Amino acid sequence: MKVLFTIDTLQQGGAEQSIANIIRNFSNNIDVTILYFYPKADLLSTYQELGCNIIAMNLTGKYQWFKAIKGMKKIIKHECPDIVVSSLYRSNIISRIACYITNTKLVGTFVDDSYNIERRKTFKGFSLIKYQSTWLLDRLTSFIPIHWISNSICIAKQNATKLGIAASKITTIYRGRDSNIFIQWRNEKENPFVFICVGRLYEKKGYPELISAFAKLSHTHNNIKLHIYGEGTYRTEMENQIEALQMNNKVILFGNVNEAWKKIYESNCFVFPSRFEGFSGALVEAMMTGIPIISSNIPMNLEAVENNKTALVHQVKNSDDLYVKMNEMIAHFSSMIEMGKRAREISIQKFDIKKIANQYESLLYSLVK
Repeated sequence: MKVLFTIDTLQQGGAEQSIANIIRNFSNNIDVTILYFYPKADLLSTYQELGCNIIAMNLTGKYQWFKAIKGMKKIIKHECPDIVVSSLYRSNIISRIACYITNTKLVGTFVDDSYNIERRKTFKGFSLIKYQSTWLLDRLTSFIPIHWISNSICIAKQNATKLGIAASKITTIYRGRDSNIFIQWRNEKENPFVFICVGRLYEKKGYPELISAFAKLSHTHNNIKLHIYGEGTYRTEMENQIEALQMNNKVILFGNVNEAWKKIYESNCFVFPSRFEGFSGALVEAMMTGIPIISSNIPMNLEAVENNKTALVHQVKNSDDLYVKMNEMIAHFSSMIEMGKRAREISIQKFDIKKIANQYESLLYSLVK
């Protein structure tokens, strides 16, 4: 079976890394081609190691729809894929039109709750018009894919409602990781006590409340640190907040680091305070290490962790509640360690990449047939 995966870029991101992990664990019966449309390619070497065919369209404009569709039509004609799988917005739209014209089977993917109320509140004026236009184009072309793969049950339901898609056309397949590479985390670092967060620097990740809660905690716990790994457009605002709270020596922004999950082993607690999110690969990675976890209570996170069983869960966008949970983490750390061990056991059972890739492969075969 020949499968063409299309995606916006090969930059560092959850969708990009997840696709690579799935392809790596496909059987030899699948011939994979990757098509990415825009030049960013931090993960190019990762994809090259997979041994699959890689095609870069290198579009220079953000919305060169006609050029992209024309180019993809040629690629489909040359590659003759049995099925196409698209990820992320621009790739989704381009792929839908090209597959519709060429009568090629297309599977769409849902990796985020793009049209939730919290996200909509962040747009005003012209940006709101652009946001609504984005939704309209998404909705008008949503009939084209023959099926959809969602990385979360909640995300599947939300997108089905917003885009008018029948629930029967959506299959949930969680993000997976190779459990063999995650050794058991051990409490080898006692001083300072390090909280770690891994994710792009966007406001939606809950960084304002995380930094605020940590600053409050530092008033009663002097020997603590907050390490944040990731890069993004919200860096300046975070730096200003850190400066205003006089946390420069305690809150450190490390930027992008390859395989940032390895830094978990140098920490004491993984914190994930997202306001809205797809099903998080970073959260799954933390679970697989067995480190104690604090997570926001958004539905996507609660499909991975359970309050007081595999993580401490705080109310989303509530810095005071997050502070309480961070304080509890330190005060009852021995029981938190046991909770982390349970999270590791459950994550290996549910999210091992071999199981996930097998689900993905089986679905694609059934759709082709």
